[in-house]
Amino acid sequence: MSMNLIAIIKHVIDAGASDLHLVSGHKPMMRQRTVLEPIEDMPVLTPDDCQKALEQMASDVHLKTFGDHLDSDFSFEIPGLARFRVNAHKQRRSIAIAMRAIKEDIPPLEKLNLPEVVSRMTYLPRGLILVTGDTGSGKSTTLAAMIEMMNQRYAKHIITLEDPVEYKLVSGKCMIEQRELGDDVPSFASGLRHVLRQDPDIILVGEMRDLETTSAAITAAETGHLVLSTLHTVNASQTVERIVDMYPASQQSQIRAMLANTLQAVVSQTLFKRLDEAGMVPAVEIMLCTPAVRNLIREGRVFEIPNVIETNRALGMVSLDSAIANLYFNGMISREDAIGHAAYPDKLERMLAA
Repeated sequence: MSMNLIAIIKHVIDAGASDLHLVSGHKPMMRQRTVLEPIEDMPVLTPDDCQKALEQMASDVHLKTFGDHLDSDFSFEIPGLARFRVNAHKQRRSIAIAMRAIKEDIPPLEKLNLPEVVSRMTYLPRGLILVTGDTGSGKSTTLAAMIEMMNQRYAKHIITLEDPVEYKLVSGKCMIEQRELGDDVPSFASGLRHVLRQDPDIILVGEMRDLETTSAAITAAETGHLVLSTLHTVNASQTVERIVDMYPASQQSQIRAMLANTLQAVVSQTLFKRLDEAGMVPAVEIMLCTPAVRNLIREGRVFEIPNVIETNRALGMVSLDSAIANLYFNGMISREDAIGHAAYPDKLERMLAA
């Protein structure tokens, strides 16, 4: 019995799953509410099944990228059914495919269970806003909702650099251009080198994944643009450390000064399985760049940032553990999940027992 890719995708969409994995030697696997499980009425996949699935989904450009690098990221759409962000890679000398379902409609920012201060960030005229978190923590959805809120309010020029394009953004008051790596631009760094000549007001960079991209994004923010991007970090202090550590030691003092001047906010998301209803809910740490935070970044005292966050709740800042505790006390998440994802598990355990 051979694999029917369309039937598998229909099953995933009907189940409301977030991810699909196609790996030879396994049945197709889907992730529902953080749990990975096989699709029982589907056959075990062969290497040939995975090869054919890749050929069905990938363009010639992305097939060539896969042939050259044994890894390729791209988007795949079945009109009227679903869109996916896809990564194809090799394991045990055969092709494996990971697919993330992308919702067609961008949810309103107020429906995402985010702190109200995130909405206020969409009024910032310039600087760098970072949305961070693990893979699958909802970073892309938050950024798309922020862009859509600005799209409804301003007459500005928005350019996105994505790998691949996830949410399809439709120009409203803003003019929006979406550039996809591989099809429209060779790399984030290349796109950022040229973007300033394209007269943007707002720039979305899918991920600050290397030194060249990070440096170009900070420069764009320094020159008066609003830049939004992501990092795979779990909290604000780790985010600042990750950026500084990308640079050679001789440049770290300079980048701390640049970051202190340009960074506006860090929004760090951790997704939890809900107890009170079906679905997921984020715990969100918020760091706003007040003069105190800017001084800590400039002076390399990043370890003190958690204390500043805790003592500035009135401004809208919130620590990850406080956000997790709030979800627990509101009956949204389990005690085990709360402690398991805490920055300081022992301290949170005492807080929950109080």
